[in-house]
Amino acid sequence: MAKSQQTFSKSEKEKKRLKKREEKRKKMEARKLEKEESGGESIPFAYVDQFGNLTDTPPDPADKIKVKAKNIVLGVPKKEDIEEEEFDPIRKGKVSFFDSSKGFGFIIDTEDQEKYFCHVTGLLDEIQENDQVQFELEKGHRGMNAVRVKLI
Repeated sequence: MAKSQQTFSKSEKEKKRLKKREEKRKKMEARKLEKEESGGESIPFAYVDQFGNLTDTPPDPADKIKVKAKNIVLGVPKKEDIEEEEFDPIRKGKVSFFDSSKGFGFIIDTEDQEKYFCHVTGLLDEIQENDQVQFELEKGHRGMNAVRVKLI
């Protein structure tokens, strides 16, 4: 005589599947009853006013602003060219600290009192502390660096 094909694990899986189906049917019926009780209202709408705020009232059609398609600009606006005459790349300053054994120091700009890093590779002349120098700025890893430094 042949053995039954229904095992314990198969019957347990079938029970779980039937239980899930029954729970799903109950939830669906509960949603239907809730919808009937609330008067047929579905999901509430949210509107956006002209200032970008969310509201529950629809916008007034009289406040609508018409925009012509030709007035819409797509893309990034071009930068205005900086006039080279106004910007003087050569600056003047005073050496506040310089360690020749380590090969770096700092220069304080006389115009805006900013402190700039200076490396020995950016020097044209030998400098020491309290020397008056002229230099140019260049973007470095941690900010602006003084390069092409020479004594005044």
